[in-house]
Amino acid sequence: MREEVPDIEPETRAVGDTAAAETTDTTPASLPTYTRSRFLEASTIGLGAAIGAVVTLPVLGFMVLPSFTNLEEGEADLGPIDNFPKGTFVIATYLASPTAGEVSRRTAFVRNNGPAESGEPSFTILYNRCVHLGCPVQPNGPIDEAAKRDVNGVELRSVLAQSFGCPCHGALYDAEGNRQAGPPVRSMDRYTFSIKDGRLVLGELYAVGNVSGTGANATISKYPWSTPGTHVDGVEAWLYPIVPSQVTG
Repeated sequence: MREEVPDIEPETRAVGDTAAAETTDTTPASLPTYTRSRFLEASTIGLGAAIGAVVTLPVLGFMVLPSFTNLEEGEADLGPIDNFPKGTFVIATYLASPTAGEVSRRTAFVRNNGPAESGEPSFTILYNRCVHLGCPVQPNGPIDEAAKRDVNGVELRSVLAQSFGCPCHGALYDAEGNRQAGPPVRSMDRYTFSIKDGRLVLGELYAVGNVSGTGANATISKYPWSTPGTHVDGVEAWLYPIVPSQVTG
């Protein structure tokens, strides 16, 4: 008797499945995309940062760098003390650095006060820059242009001045340099001086809070030189903890 052979169904495979199995997927992975709005956002932030740096860095440099630089000027010989008559202001214009030329030209208001109690010569020497913003201060009085002299590169002109004024913002100072009106925060700056072989020699600038008395009998509140607009005494001085090195102009 013959055994029955079970029916065996032939193996079938879908044509599509075979192609998928035998074909390697070479489609590249999708790359990240940036929308127009994201691009504009990034560009705006970058541009804003660049503008901020351009504006901020020079300001910070102007505020901080003077505190770490030393631009002090040397002494200036204004000539024999006989060129400065007692009790009269003389406008002295000179070059602080002859090698630098005109950019170093300075002006001082010089008054010979006569001898002090010690017998030493006394001079009031005011720097002509306003302590508000640094504009040139002018003497309030007639200048004797006819008597102008040039002594070894120093121009001297006598002036009958009882006060000084700044044309920029209306500052007014008395004959000792004390503020009388306007926006300045202290008295006019002064020069130290020395007498060498009968000649008047200017030294360093220094700041003045206030002057009591006049001439040789004046009592001066003296402070290290500081930039215009800076308080040197009182509570306001605590708002300016950094005192820049001497920078004149």
